Amino acid sequence: MDTARLLRTLPSLLAAGAIALLGAGVVTVVAHAGAAPPAAPVGAHGGGHGTHAGHAGRSVTDLTGPRDGVPDVAFTLTARHAAVTLPTGATVDALTFDGTAPGPELRVRAGQLVEVTLRNLDVDEGVTLHWHGLDVPNAEDGVAGVTQDAVVPGGEHVYRFRPEQVGTFWYHSHQDSARTVPRGLFGVLVVEPAAGSGPDAVLAAHTWDDVGTVVDGPARRDTVGRVRLVNTDSVTQDWTVTGGPFTVLAIDGTDVDGPTPLRGTVLRVPAGGRLDVGLTGPATVGIVDGPAVGFGTDPEPPAGDGPVFDPLHYGTPAPPETGPFDRDLTQVLDTERVTQRGVPSIVWTINGSLHPEPATVTDGELVRVTIRNDGTDPHPMHLHGHHVRVLSRDGVPATGSAWWTDSLGVEPGETYEVAFRAANPGIWMDHCHNLAHASAGMVMHLLYEGVSTPFEHGGGAGNTPE
Repeated sequence: MDTARLLRTLPSLLAAGAIALLGAGVVTVVAHAGAAPPAAPVGAHGGGHGTHAGHAGRSVTDLTGPRDGVPDVAFTLTARHAAVTLPTGATVDALTFDGTAPGPELRVRAGQLVEVTLRNLDVDEGVTLHWHGLDVPNAEDGVAGVTQDAVVPGGEHVYRFRPEQVGTFWYHSHQDSARTVPRGLFGVLVVEPAAGSGPDAVLAAHTWDDVGTVVDGPARRDTVGRVRLVNTDSVTQDWTVTGGPFTVLAIDGTDVDGPTPLRGTVLRVPAGGRLDVGLTGPATVGIVDGPAVGFGTDPEPPAGDGPVFDPLHYGTPAPPETGPFDRDLTQVLDTERVTQRGVPSIVWTINGSLHPEPATVTDGELVRVTIRNDGTDPHPMHLHGHHVRVLSRDGVPATGSAWWTDSLGVEPGETYEVAFRAANPGIWMDHCHNLAHASAGMVMHLLYEGVSTPFEHGGGAGNTPE
């Protein structure tokens, strides 16, 4: 945690009764007087790690996955420089996991004890592993300066967790991520049901400097029933499916209830987001004006002139979430023009600030958040450790299948209401996943009362999570 940044907001935090201790990089948040008692879980999707009421003063280092037991699945990923030949034939000087970019696809099953050993061979910036979209215990979240120190060359770090969610996720470094993820420090993580699943394909799309957007793997593949789309960029990607009708099976690792057939619909995937698409036969899946992959057919150029997929009204209607809510939070996203050292520049802010004051919650609370984009740029907002349920957009209630997301694309002028259950204690990043925006300060933290961290921004490991 960056103590200097928190000191700049100390007066407002003291006024709110939020800070009990600040020193040597340690932040402890104390409970609000008169906090409402926990309500029943929101929907059927929460943090998945129970509650930890009554544990004041816990450190993020205590909030680990299982430390004992033989892992069911074990991986070792080594971060290193390597020359990588892309599917286009171009060769790039990349930062890689095990010499490939994307890194190795990790495939596990729900409930397995997973152990991943991260080693850093020669990446001077340092490296971590963040499990994007997977609601792991806080100590396993892989954020330098918040949940661990960055792994320096010659070092290693071990992550252990039991995934409870089934779906499509990805992993990437959360150390100097605005510079290292674009250069290749990312890969795909798939969590299958405990009993396994049918054949599928993963399409991870990534834009490389001087090369353009690339979809990993060959341009033609066998027909499958499920295609997992992963946006590893910092900007929105528009995908299309050409051929027979298709369905959207899952959003950000959560299944859609009662998906209905679509044809010609543009699938808008925000930065960091994932969509699982169900195919009914041979089809082309690709990015509008970009690369495409043929499943059981030669790929066709993707057309992007159809309607845009809207999860707000898709699938079998779910009962609405009406509360009562224990806490209401607001995030106002904006684009501001400033002068720094005499040079005009643009910054992206949350609630009028760079690195704004943290939001605090009590374990067990049902939290409602209003996210409003007053700026001129889209912002894919990503809250670590939790999925949020979309309640409404621009005042229009959600009427489809419960829309759970961890990477919510908020366009200029849009206002979303979302809700989540505070059921995964820790200190969690909440940031724009346009990594350049995050690096410039579009980052805040969600702090559970009574949780502290011994890690800090900078330090001997040079922690720079953004």
